[in-house]
Amino acid sequence: MDSLTSKVAYLKGLLDGMELDTTKAENKLLAKIVETMEEIAEAVEDVAYANEELEELAHELDEDLHDVEEIVYDCDDDDFDDDDDDDNFDILDYDDDEDMGFFEIQCPNCNEDVMVDFDALDDDAPIICPNCREEIELEIDCDCDCEGDCDCGCDHDHE
Repeated sequence: MDSLTSKVAYLKGLLDGMELDTTKAENKLLAKIVETMEEIAEAVEDVAYANEELEELAHELDEDLHDVEEIVYDCDDDDFDDDDDDDNFDILDYDDDEDMGFFEIQCPNCNEDVMVDFDALDDDAPIICPNCREEIELEIDCDCDCEGDCDCGCDHDHE
């Protein structure tokens, strides 16, 4: 950007050095053109500076997100499948779903896959889809074969 502002400053210097009579229309026009070019060069320089700051911030956020992904998903970059075009959670290794404490459901509102924490079922708080922000109502049927008092740990009444 220095070259653009330098070039405009050079043109302004040439114009000032010519000591033109700015009362004449053509000289007045030339002076206004150089003045406008100077303002444009400054604006471009400001935009370029803001863009550099945004690029640095995006890079920092990308690094922070990478750190969070490693912590949350407990995986390395090799665990992510870049060839998968589906918007589901195949990036995770689901061999240990029960150990993770999560299960996957499809949101009935937006049809996107959503990971739900088993502990969220114990809370009275509604489950909200992170994609469409709509509440997901779950109907959970207990598959246990117990009668009366349930020893399986589920919270459902058995009759």
